[in-house]
Amino acid sequence: MDKLGANFEATVGEIEERLGAHPAIMTYPIGQESEFKGVIDLLTLKAKYWDQDEQGIKFTVKDEIPEDLKSKVTAARARLVEKIAETDDKLLDKYLNAVEISVDELKASLRKAVIAYKLIPIYCGTSLRNKAVQPVLDAIVDYLPSPLDLKEIKGHHPKTNEVVVRQLTPTEKFSALAFKIQLDPHVGKITYARIYSGVLDSGTYVYNVNRDRQERVSRLLLMHANNREEIDKAYAGEIVALVGPKDSKTGDTLADQSAPLILEKIVFPEPVISLAIEPKTKADQEKLSYTLQRLAEEDPTFKVKVNHETGQTIMSGMGELHLEILVDRMKREMGMNVNVGKPQVAYKETVAKAATDVEVKYIKQTGGHGQYGHVVIDIEPLPRSSGFKFVNKIKGGTIPSEFIPSVEKGVTEALEKGVYLGFPMTDLQVSLVDGSYHDVDSSDIAFKIAGSMALQEAAKRAGMVLLEPIMKLEVTIPENFMGVAIGDVSSKRGKILGTEKRSRAVVIKSYVPLAELSGYATTIRSLTEGRGIFYIRQWQKSRRWVIGVEAGSIFLFPFS
Repeated sequence: MDKLGANFEATVGEIEERLGAHPAIMTYPIGQESEFKGVIDLLTLKAKYWDQDEQGIKFTVKDEIPEDLKSKVTAARARLVEKIAETDDKLLDKYLNAVEISVDELKASLRKAVIAYKLIPIYCGTSLRNKAVQPVLDAIVDYLPSPLDLKEIKGHHPKTNEVVVRQLTPTEKFSALAFKIQLDPHVGKITYARIYSGVLDSGTYVYNVNRDRQERVSRLLLMHANNREEIDKAYAGEIVALVGPKDSKTGDTLADQSAPLILEKIVFPEPVISLAIEPKTKADQEKLSYTLQRLAEEDPTFKVKVNHETGQTIMSGMGELHLEILVDRMKREMGMNVNVGKPQVAYKETVAKAATDVEVKYIKQTGGHGQYGHVVIDIEPLPRSSGFKFVNKIKGGTIPSEFIPSVEKGVTEALEKGVYLGFPMTDLQVSLVDGSYHDVDSSDIAFKIAGSMALQEAAKRAGMVLLEPIMKLEVTIPENFMGVAIGDVSSKRGKILGTEKRSRAVVIKSYVPLAELSGYATTIRSLTEGRGIFYIRQWQKSRRWVIGVEAGSIFLFPFS
């Protein structure tokens, strides 16, 4: 509520409209922006005020509601009571008969509604001085489900893929989800896990279903911020830290080997921006590799690779700020002094249309055994974010089964290099439909090369498209800066979607290519005298450009 342009009711409206949620407003703000003083509890109708100089630790409770807010608070409470009553038949009967409903009854029914996903309690406060944090913490205890409120969880069997239902009780077989990895300089690798069923004893083995291996849990820890409490047992519903597992990754399921299941997979978005990084001294080269590997293990959205053509180490992440924070951690926590290049956008290539019966023969005679690989493939585009799919449609053994993985490997390696611009290819399906082999000269390497050559030929025949990442940009600024901010967005090849008035500020909504947003934080501060704020998130679509080749030169044309 302390941000420029803060509008509580408008934000709640967006939650309802954009997310399809059913919000239940629990506190009403007293003031906004720099004038935010506290909140009014809509259940008890008491006003809570936080001191300006404190860090949100102390607050004062008053029975009197500010005169200018009485009508709004009365209406907001009536809407809250009505929403809660609609989820409970007994309360609804009281409500319709104008019988007073107690605060305890409202709380009990609201808790049931929250657990049933019927209502979402909404609280307001500030992050800068921690105002109105206490009501949120109380609400977590009062309304959010405990492990005992959720009766079961579903997963699937790793081999049969059948649905497995597990009751969330200590008497069930053990199952847990690893949701975070931390590499501690003193303890080593720590795996944070949420136990869904069963009991976990310190010093025992758990089965990592995703990795198909047993891992020993040498210690169990309860984490309290920076404090650790060692325990002997952990039960269903608890969140604990495991010391000992070496191969567990974020999103892995840990279970009893006699009753394995895989819980719902955590899907991580692909990186959208990259930059080159190198140590300032040769002595730090090995240390850099270890440091980057450590960061990548902790953060699944952070990727590292070496460009074998240039020898550069490339780090990729979800945005400029993401990579800046990781570089700062390297310097601050690990004592690494590094040079970083200008951020590079993670462009991708794909095909414009399908191409069928693309035939390539790789034949090489060097004396003695030669090389022979013959493949015929089809290629077709897939919907955005589908990735790559390889389909084996060989019938009658025209290509022996032992050579099929080699063809797929050749195709996959060609995808990484792209065709014209060197960017990885994605969102396409390659089907191996026919081919032939030689009893003597055919080999894995021959079919791998044939697969690679066929992919490049098929892509050229289908026509290539460059995918440029597009970001959704929302800028909140004082109204008198609107003209220069819109002009700046337009100069960055952005598309203005609209503007929205919020109190004394205006919100500009737009789509802008990621390549144009490097250093945007500095730009918006400069344009608005430090009074503008913004947020960027990845849009699910990309701007598409047709790649054209003429007389050895490459051109880009808008995709129609």
